[in-house]
Amino acid sequence: MIIKEFQEFDESRARARAYFCYLFSRNIPERLPNPDVNQLEKALNKIVNEIDDFEALYILDQNGVQVSQNITNKHEFEGYKGENRSTRAYFYRAVQEKRCVLTDPYPSSLTNKLTVTAAYPVYDENDELKFVACLDIYLGDLLKISQPTSMQSFFGSFIKTAYTMFSIALLSVAFLLFYNSVENLLKNGVLQALHNIDMMFKSTILLTLSLAIFDLVKTIFEEEVLGRNESNEAHDIHKTMVRFLGSIVIALAIEALMLVFKFAITDPANIISAIYLIGGVSILLISLAFYVKMVSIKK
Repeated sequence: MIIKEFQEFDESRARARAYFCYLFSRNIPERLPNPDVNQLEKALNKIVNEIDDFEALYILDQNGVQVSQNITNKHEFEGYKGENRSTRAYFYRAVQEKRCVLTDPYPSSLTNKLTVTAAYPVYDENDELKFVACLDIYLGDLLKISQPTSMQSFFGSFIKTAYTMFSIALLSVAFLLFYNSVENLLKNGVLQALHNIDMMFKSTILLTLSLAIFDLVKTIFEEEVLGRNESNEAHDIHKTMVRFLGSIVIALAIEALMLVFKFAITDPANIISAIYLIGGVSILLISLAFYVKMVSIKK
């Protein structure tokens, strides 16, 4: 049951974050002239009327110390003013990213139930952090709020099925390339292949392409079908493209090297074609390096 809830949370996390950030931003401007605790408490009380089930709402100062009582309709959650929460993930993530954040599920210190916290930083007119408004909600209650519609569930299932079919098709192509490469070596004999550079290069290219496609299938299946997306919310490099293009660059570089040797021995007049291919590989490699660099800077 817990594993299923984690999977559902992973699928609906973007919607849940958008919903809570909308609640915060609608009632609390991100920048206020001389914001104070009373002003923020009034805004949080408005949010209380819009959510039926939640654990607690509270305010932290710029040092992570709770400066308000827990705003809640559950008596057992009252208090905790003055508690230092500066080491909590929701506080330093909101401060570091300077935007509304939603944490991963964690055991609540109050009830030991799985809880998720939305945190919203508040700045003054000088862009200086003053407070962080927080909302704790049980994972089960959050899933009820962000539960996808039947149409969204059907579309999600359709997408997973489509990715699964494409993965199987691409995997078949990868195995066929691998089989063709090994068969080419065995059919002509290993000893003959050792003395036939052209055959070895062709087999290497087929194996490289097979590995590139297999790696692509592995990444697509893990991210889109199994939902094991390791990327950090629109910040990480798209590893699928980098890995696949990297493998293609290697394959083209091997092909260019093979053509250089081939034309140097059999037809030196056409060696310019190999040089053009090497130039194309260089441009592709530089473009890929530029892409990785720019995404790393944005991260």
